[in-house]
Amino acid sequence: MKYVLVTGGVISGVGKGIIASSLGTILKSHGIRVTSIKIDPYINIDAGTFSPYEHGEVFVLDDGGEVDLDLGNYERFLDVTLTRDNNITTGKIYEQVIRKERKGDFLGKTVQVVPHITNAIQDWVTQVAETPVDGKEKADVCIIELGGTIGLGDIESMPFVEAFRQFQFRVKKENFCCVHVSLIPEPKTTGEQKSKPTQSSVRELRGLGLSPDIIVCRSVTPLAESIRDKISLFCHVDPQQVYSVPDVTSIYRVPLLLQDQGADSYLIKRLKLPVSIKTDKSPYLMSRWKELANRHDRLLKEVTIVLVGKYTELPDSYASVIKALQHAALVVNHRLDLICIEAADLEPETINTNPQRYHEAWREVVGANGIIVPGGFGVRGTEGKILACQWARTKKVPFLGVCLGLQCAVIEFSRNVLKWEDANSTELNETTKHPVVIDMPEHNTGQMGGTMRLGKRKTLFKTSKSVIRKLYHNAEFVEERHRHRYEVNPSVVEQLEEKGMKFVGRSEDGERMEIMEMEGHPFYVGVQYHPEYISRPMKPSAPYLGLLLASCNKLASYASRGFRPSPRMSFCEESDDGDGDFEEEVRDENAATSRVTDGNDQTPEKIGGSSA
Repeated sequence: MKYVLVTGGVISGVGKGIIASSLGTILKSHGIRVTSIKIDPYINIDAGTFSPYEHGEVFVLDDGGEVDLDLGNYERFLDVTLTRDNNITTGKIYEQVIRKERKGDFLGKTVQVVPHITNAIQDWVTQVAETPVDGKEKADVCIIELGGTIGLGDIESMPFVEAFRQFQFRVKKENFCCVHVSLIPEPKTTGEQKSKPTQSSVRELRGLGLSPDIIVCRSVTPLAESIRDKISLFCHVDPQQVYSVPDVTSIYRVPLLLQDQGADSYLIKRLKLPVSIKTDKSPYLMSRWKELANRHDRLLKEVTIVLVGKYTELPDSYASVIKALQHAALVVNHRLDLICIEAADLEPETINTNPQRYHEAWREVVGANGIIVPGGFGVRGTEGKILACQWARTKKVPFLGVCLGLQCAVIEFSRNVLKWEDANSTELNETTKHPVVIDMPEHNTGQMGGTMRLGKRKTLFKTSKSVIRKLYHNAEFVEERHRHRYEVNPSVVEQLEEKGMKFVGRSEDGERMEIMEMEGHPFYVGVQYHPEYISRPMKPSAPYLGLLLASCNKLASYASRGFRPSPRMSFCEESDDGDGDFEEEVRDENAATSRVTDGNDQTPEKIGGSSA
């Protein structure tokens, strides 16, 4: 097994996750099997009890693991399925060691950070790295991202740094490579790139016993050759091992950028991987990445989607939702104009407290091509979400409700169509006379962590007359990831369906309502699961794709060619041969975009931050 450790310096949020994912992508393009581990130094057992404002969204895996959102980056880039053990926290390590101590496994010895904690870290990494990827073959390379920042008083990650100092000798030099991602600031007062922070960060890392083989320099503009030479001189690496990653038009360009600088060649040589660059015949994946990046930069038409959420002050709170929308927008050949508004701003009470915010929020909703109401917890803002559902339903605006969004759509329909004025969720009002959304029987209200319905579950389609089923290519069932405590009350389903709210997808036992569609509406869909978790850049999520198609008035033309993407969009894994209005439209738009440059006129996208 080969290991690549990715560390960060100078500041947090410098883009370690995207660099780690990109390195894995370019290795995978050569037929190398890759797995990934994210290390978070916080003491929490997992990310399940975090507020979205702490670390952004909680990403859910197939096995129900609630993990850091960087694992979402790895799954999207590498197109692999990870497990809860691929996310290591200080809390998990200490819990494991203390449990062993209580059982007497250490034979009465004093339990210390070194060697017991550091050994536990190394054993965990080795065990996860050896686990077959997607239940098939064992990976060739394990890419490990160490959270936090080297130096600057970041003491939480010190046991992990010490563990990897030992680990490099345990697995031998030819099997271990260290990549350090650092910031190159450019003060406006001088307009010059400064290498001193990176030099200091590398010096600190070397003082802790880890010497970087590759230094990735994050900057606003491409790295100057003089700065590259200076970093090479003072950080003890060859100039060819210093890579420049400036702000780019999209994160899809980062793997291409690293490959152009020879990162794949160096890693293959450094780790003695059994691949020959000269005879390797696997450029297909990277050519699709290039086409994907070019398509992103050349889009001319825009589609406006309004996200009505509860945590919109931090975009990372909806990282996977935003990525899924972007993936679908690429397929429909439109640039995504995403507007996030606070659900509470739509509520009548806001007229009294802040009338400007109220009117601005409603102006955005009224002008939207499509509306999405994502998941969330708690009472705050739910009435605003319900009002957004009502607007989308009555004004025939394409709509997608996810988790709480589905529940709000059911509440709104019950109040205004079934005339149950006090209809509500027991989460929001325990004494409601019409509990159309109820807590699950297995829900433990006294325990917060790990008590939800989590992970991959099967949903069976109950009818063939379903748009969402056709978007899933007429599958008999789908398997999607869940994260919820409340669900639609099965005792009111019959009344809802009589009035046109159809539950076309249900759990295997038929008791849980998973997919809702509205009769006589262009696209009004709600899902209890979170389809954004398994959306991929080249394999977009079906419900999100349906929302974007309907918002662009392309759903009918898409249906005419069998609900499959145009063959012109070869980066999409679902593409096939065929004709149709959708293909002709893409061809016309391609002709128009051919006059556009390779994305240089677009606003650069910063790749720092945990969800970049």
